Amino acid sequence: MTQLTRRGALAFGAAALATPALAQPRFPDRPIRLVIPWPAGTSSDAQLRSLAELAGKALGQPVVAENRTGAGGTLGPMTVAQQARPDGYSLTQMHLSVLRRPWMMRTPQWDPVRDFTHIIGLTGWLFGTAIKADSPLQSWADMIAYAKRNPGKLTYSTSGIGTSNHLAMETLQEQAGIELTHVPFRGANEGVTAVLAGQVDMVCDSSAWAPFVESGQMRALSVWTAERASRFPNVPTLKELGHDMEVTSPYGISGPKGMDAGVVRVLHDALKAALFDAENARVRGQFDMPLVYYNTEDYRRFVVERVEYEKAMVRRLNLSLDG
Repeated sequence: MTQLTRRGALAFGAAALATPALAQPRFPDRPIRLVIPWPAGTSSDAQLRSLAELAGKALGQPVVAENRTGAGGTLGPMTVAQQARPDGYSLTQMHLSVLRRPWMMRTPQWDPVRDFTHIIGLTGWLFGTAIKADSPLQSWADMIAYAKRNPGKLTYSTSGIGTSNHLAMETLQEQAGIELTHVPFRGANEGVTAVLAGQVDMVCDSSAWAPFVESGQMRALSVWTAERASRFPNVPTLKELGHDMEVTSPYGISGPKGMDAGVVRVLHDALKAALFDAENARVRGQFDMPLVYYNTEDYRRFVVERVEYEKAMVRRLNLSLDG
């Protein structure tokens, strides 16, 4: 029988310990795809592209942003959940419509808790209502009064049926006792274009309208944050206008279900560093996007709790995508 010397045994043991490490490639060892479910040029697109660039530097591999729009901002996340491998190389923005939309379907196509690995909470949006500058409606009170006199005549745009801004407007109509006509688009930019062209009366969406308010082409009637936006100190909040509402629709980053905890940790740390980087803070400031950071554990908890809230809202407002 061959005898194994003490020195040989030590060498064999060291080699055995080293083998698994050599067999496991460093993550990431190739580019990562980040699916953005909104058109290019939107506030979330700008924030996520900045985040991707900064995170790529920390990870040593590029994070490539890919716009995949459709289905009220849920096509991209649904594609990642159903088609991507859970290896950390396919990520997506996780926003509230992804948590809400399944419960608006007769047969839900995904489960927002079980079908994703939730990684980090990031930020939210500055929502508001804006009209064309030459509109005869000078204020929120003018809009409400006109809508009461003319049920269904005023039109408003959002970035899709079942989005946070659409639900907020449904709630506002209930509270104010008015009836407006909803005109959904694929993103806030399209709604702004429609208002400027006189095709829609109001845009009720994230802050794609902000530069046009600053340039004098549009007028903001309300912002939906808890406090007045620093860029628009003269524009009242919904609470100031008598509506006990605050709508910022916080979002984060998620991947397919079943991701390795170590990979999630690497991604969280790189994305957190990018989120708190001065450059990403500058981009968020450009669009008045509030910081809503959640670590992985807290973000998972937020998603679970928010899904229950969204289910209740869908039932209360009797929202359905099935006609």
